[in-house]
Parts: sequence; structure tokens; C-alpha cells
Amino acid sequence: MYPLIMSWDVPALLVMFMLGLIASTFGAIVGLGGGVVIVPALLLLGPSMLGKNIDTSLAVGVSLGALVFTSFTSTLTFVKEGKVDLRSALFFSFSSGPLSVLGASLTSLFDPVIFRRAFGYFMLFMVILILFRKRIKPYKGNWRNVRKYTDAAGVEQEYGYNVLPALIIGGAVGLIAGLLGIGGGILLIPTMLLLFRFPPHMATATSMAVIFVSALFGSGMHLIRGEWDWLLVLSLAPGALLGGWIGARISRRISSVLLIRIMCGTLLLFAVRMILT
Repeated sequence: MYPLIMSWDVPALLVMFMLGLIASTFGAIVGLGGGVVIVPALLLLGPSMLGKNIDTSLAVGVSLGALVFTSFTSTLTFVKEGKVDLRSALFFSFSSGPLSVLGASLTSLFDPVIFRRAFGYFMLFMVILILFRKRIKPYKGNWRNVRKYTDAAGVEQEYGYNVLPALIIGGAVGLIAGLLGIGGGILLIPTMLLLFRFPPHMATATSMAVIFVSALFGSGMHLIRGEWDWLLVLSLAPGALLGGWIGARISRRISSVLLIRIMCGTLLLFAVRMILT
């Protein structure tokens, strides 16, 4: 078990609250969870924010702990709005939950420098996917498990998936979540939109439900392995709870191009710093 990194210092608590709030709000809006901000922030800003270095395993474990709170409140909000496909979320979670445990057990095996650079390049890839998601043509094939969704305007849309591809994607999402502490939504949402043809709002909402399971399993493994700091998690939790709810509420206006660009700009800055540090 790691010694406690944080003390109950008011300025540090306020910084962690704002970090949890901002990361979770952005994460819930687009279905990513918020770990893409929390992990690099802890790695890069730990010495200045907390006066101590935070290694990768601890950062990932703490991030997943915060994601549990973010995904919980956002999923509840999305469920009340009827945007979550619970059946599909449960199906993806069959493989995402167990694989997140495997990913969590592998985090400490990576060299910190390699981890930071790989994480930075992965974030660059995420930015590209988010920016160009509307220019990529969706898959035109037919799926065995077909679902239907009627939006607020009364327009009915069909989407679906086959068992094996869904389980593979769910497993990859869980592995990424446990390994990197970022939730896995960056892989799940593009897949839902481009391959399984999910409606955008449903993809975001269902992704947060899957992230909740992955974060719960992954954070549990990091806790068992001692890659955990209760004060860090609890200081992020209030902001994560509030941010998850706010992000879910804002997502009904997800057409805001400016908000997406701000998020991508933030991710880009963190990615470049991670690669060059």
C-alpha cells in the first residue's frame, strides 16, 4: 500500500475538487469518463499540486476510483432521460469488467517514461478520432442483434451488433480502462457510432454505463494491489459526482462545437507535454 500522498490541506483539496469537476464534466459530456485529464494531471502536476511525485500505477488507480463516481451520477441521469441502452451496456460489460481487472494488474509492469509517451500518443489518437468522427463513414453491413431507438423528434433509428465483435470491443475497452485509467470510452464510442451505428446521444450515455463497470472492477484490482490513495480518491470524488451530473445534463446540447474544441485543445496540450516530458 502506498503511503498517503495527500494531507487535508484546504488549497490542495480545492485543486483536486476542481480537477475532478472539470475532468468529469468534460468526460460525461462526450462519454469518455474524465480519466484522460485526471491521469496526466496527477502525473505532471503532482509535485506542484501536492508536493510529491505520483507514479503511473497510483495515478491510474486513483483515476479509476474517481471514474466510479463520475460514471455513477452520469449514468443515473442518462437513465432517467431514457438514453442508456442497458441491455447493450450489460452485454459489453460481460467482457469489459473482467478485462479491466487484467489491465489493472499490468499497469505496474510498464516503464514510467514509456508509459507517459504511449499515453501521450494515445491521447493524440483520441483527439484525431473526436475531431474527424463526423467525416468517417459508418459501417453499412447488417447485424444479428438489431435494436431500435426513437429520438425526441420521433425519428426511428436502427443499430445493432454481433456477439463476437461486441465482446471483443468490450474486452478491449476494459483492458484500456484498467491499464490506463481512462475509462475506455474513446474506443467504445467511435466503435458504437461507426461500426454498430448507435445514435450519438445513446452511444455517449451507454458508454458511461459500461465505464462504470470497468472502473469498478479496475479500481478494485488497484485497491487490492495497494496502488491507491484514499485521500486522493475522496478529494476527487465530490467534483467527480457533480461533474458527472453536470456533464450528463449538458450533453443534451452536445452540438456545441466550441465545447468539443476546448476539450480537444486541452487533451492536445496534455498529450504534447506527456510526450515531451
